[in-house]
Amino acid sequence: MLRWVQLSSRVRMAIRRESPSFLCLIVLSIFLVGIASAEVFFEERFEDGWENRWVKSDWKKDENTAGEWNFTAGKWHGDSNDKGIQTSEDYRFYAISAGFPEFSNKEKTLVFQFNVKHEQKLDCGGGYMKLLSGDVDQKKFGGDTPYSIMFGPDICGYTTKKVHAILSREGTNHLIKKDVPCETDQLTHVYTFVLRPDASYSILIDNVEKQSGSLYSDWDILPPKKIKDPEAKKPEDWDDKEYIPDPEDKKPEGYDDIPAEIPDADAKKPEDWDDEEDGEWAAPTIANPEYKGPWKAKKIKNPNYKGKWKAPMIDNPDFKDDPDIYVYPNLKYVGIELWQVKSGTMFDNVLVCDDPEYAKKLAEETWGKHKDAEKAAFEEAEKKIEEEESKNDPADSDDEKAGEDDEAEGEDADDEAKEDSDEDEVHDEL
Repeated sequence: MLRWVQLSSRVRMAIRRESPSFLCLIVLSIFLVGIASAEVFFEERFEDGWENRWVKSDWKKDENTAGEWNFTAGKWHGDSNDKGIQTSEDYRFYAISAGFPEFSNKEKTLVFQFNVKHEQKLDCGGGYMKLLSGDVDQKKFGGDTPYSIMFGPDICGYTTKKVHAILSREGTNHLIKKDVPCETDQLTHVYTFVLRPDASYSILIDNVEKQSGSLYSDWDILPPKKIKDPEAKKPEDWDDKEYIPDPEDKKPEGYDDIPAEIPDADAKKPEDWDDEEDGEWAAPTIANPEYKGPWKAKKIKNPNYKGKWKAPMIDNPDFKDDPDIYVYPNLKYVGIELWQVKSGTMFDNVLVCDDPEYAKKLAEETWGKHKDAEKAAFEEAEKKIEEEESKNDPADSDDEKAGEDDEAEGEDADDEAKEDSDEDEVHDEL
């Protein structure tokens, strides 16, 4: 506190002296002090020794479907020394977690942030992480392990490309009601979830806010504060017809005498028509262009229109406020639990803290510092793949290759059908 008082007096002196340079120095000092005051509960940049801090779960090992993690910078990157952990085997379950000193976010802002990269051009799968509370057997951590918060991107086909933000309360998982699109390319992106003591939240991607609001309105954790009055009835004299027939409009004289069809004036009696054998010839009929259908009076605005009737909102008798709706009293672990048909998802720079500014600074020091170089490396890798495919697939061998493609098409179709079935089955379970 003394530190802040001293800085404030210096700022006042700088303003009186009209010293812009000194003022800038003080503002910078204030910013740095603020960053330094951030409480970091967990931060993992996956440097050497990371395996001592993380526990690989035995979940699914007895079924031989547990996948292994690679410690790598990936196929394309901005810095070969900036490594993370990456799923390495197709058709595998992955579960890994790390502990930290137990804490409560009561009266604190909670920030949960990490990097995700899908190098495999993900068709269906997740890139989310979990915060867990209480005592967890990390060697048994898996899909059935209760969690407090699940957050991160989820992709499946053309329909699901969103950010999950699931909050668990008393054994019930509550999904965010707003749509938050996620990134779908093969580059690294930073996902940030901020939960504040006033029950407000923000979701950021690459340090840009994509969604915000309140726990009260954007999750069904509590019953709604207001409901429609179940006793309310629409008044009998309530006129909700916006348009009515014009009482001044009259049907034109002779309107009902206009036939719907008339003989075709251009039709000619066939030369071989025999009246004795074929009967009396009559021209075929066509639609009458003068016929406008059954007459209806034109519509006009209803002068008595009161709008669409809605039941009035009243206080919900079942609503009971919970000032601790945002609180998780014993957060203790961070974990990754995934099923992947196609492996290649990478995680890095995991952070749990109480300061959104510190999280932004970390993102800029890591992702922000390397994103341009990573994109250039990715584009170069894609270019080499295209050049290699072009060399291995010359035009003069197209006919020969076509036969091989036709032969393999049936096998590929079966493999794709199985893969899609597996992806959808696991995704539906989520």
